[in-house]
Amino acid sequence: MRRITFMFILALSLSLTTLGAARADDTYSQDEIMAKAKGFFGATTKGLAEAIQKVFEDQGKPNAIILGEEASGAIGVGLRYGNGMLERKGGGSQKVYWQGPSIGFDFGGNASKVFTLIYNLGSTEALFQRYPGVDGSFYVVAGLGVNYQQAGKVILAPIRTGVGLRAGASVGYLHYSKEHSWIPF
Repeated sequence: MRRITFMFILALSLSLTTLGAARADDTYSQDEIMAKAKGFFGATTKGLAEAIQKVFEDQGKPNAIILGEEASGAIGVGLRYGNGMLERKGGGSQKVYWQGPSIGFDFGGNASKVFTLIYNLGSTEALFQRYPGVDGSFYVVAGLGVNYQQAGKVILAPIRTGVGLRAGASVGYLHYSKEHSWIPF
């Protein structure tokens, strides 16, 4: 009986070790994200490096990213539209779109490159939903910002760098989808 118990415990510990190793392979390291960000944005600034470091401190290692671009504008009420490529650490990519309204003390417009770190994304289908969020922007020619959006267990951390003339704070949501839509709701 002891031998059976020992074998069971040994098999269980080996399977948990293998499972832990598989999970580690499904996430991006901070160095991998920095290299991808440098390739995407063209250079790594001190502000971008600090933003990525802060997100890693807050959330840990992401298991997917979106590399995209967006345009947004507001006069109290705002709209945001974007598109990009979802990349999973384990392989595979898919085109994604996002759009959404906002309301607040927010005026101006901007165009941005968006590098989104994604946490706790089980199936790719789990991405396609609405993510509420609070956003603060201050662009005078150029700017950098990061915020968090969460729906269920999935957490998104979009890092935006762009150009425009925009200042303010707002609340709203972004709806991620497989197809482009001009309807922001």
